[in-house]
Amino acid sequence: MASFDDIDLVERLFLRGYPFKQYTPKADDPVATAVTPLRKPLSACTVALITTAGLSLPDQPPFDTSIKMGDSSFRALPGDIDPQQLEMNHRSWAFDQTGILRDRNLVLPIDRLREMRSRNEIGAIASHHYSFMGSIVGPAKLIRENAPEVARRLVHDGVDVVLLTPV
Repeated sequence: MASFDDIDLVERLFLRGYPFKQYTPKADDPVATAVTPLRKPLSACTVALITTAGLSLPDQPPFDTSIKMGDSSFRALPGDIDPQQLEMNHRSWAFDQTGILRDRNLVLPIDRLREMRSRNEIGAIASHHYSFMGSIVGPAKLIRENAPEVARRLVHDGVDVVLLTPV
């Protein structure tokens, strides 16, 4: 496993100065209880995907990479999407995106969900999946507004399980 010292000096300096935010929910915060045990077999569950790859459809506005604290908005993606249609407009170019640009399934594994569905390993694929942009240095709006809105939509769509693919 790589250690911090294995990272290039420029990257280590960047990470030491990065304004990471820590979120610790209070006991009465609804987010604190968002993770719950699975109460039915996965083969009976509706599954959705959430990515922080900054993916959007060509007819959706791209994520705004010029917002200094990060664009905390989200994009709804239809469940029947061809992942190769998706555009990536992630704020951080500090990682090699070659693989993602070749196959969006690396960050939105919808084709893998379809395979799981065909093998009856999951009950259904959600009608919508969601994309956020990573590198959100100022997450207050994300925590207060946009993440709860996506959670409400997932509940409305009857989603039982959400797989997060962070970038």
